[in-house]
Amino acid sequence: MTDTAPGTASIEDFLKLDIRVGTVVRAEDFPEARKPAIRLWIDFGGELGTRKSSAQITAHYTPDALIGRQVLAVVNFPPRQIGPMRSEVLTLGVSDGMGEIVLMAPDQAVPDGSRLH
Repeated sequence: MTDTAPGTASIEDFLKLDIRVGTVVRAEDFPEARKPAIRLWIDFGGELGTRKSSAQITAHYTPDALIGRQVLAVVNFPPRQIGPMRSEVLTLGVSDGMGEIVLMAPDQAVPDGSRLH
């Protein structure tokens, strides 16, 4: 798989993104999605609370295995309609050697709602 390099971004562009850590509190298969996906409910704590996301991560994850796992997500994009679900955050991941998504997460527990710097 080849990725297209994006154009140059400024530090101001990066600072516009609000990327936070949250804990998956609920996960279920999302059969209505066009591509295989899992619905996630992610608790970002305090002011943000629990937000929904759809993630195409079925190659490496099952819903049950995601419960309690911390993930990173962009929390300030506008909501997006994915089939019958309104996705409120963009859960972040990277492609493995086969193009399947691997979730991004801190390597040790941090408070939910912690911001990426």
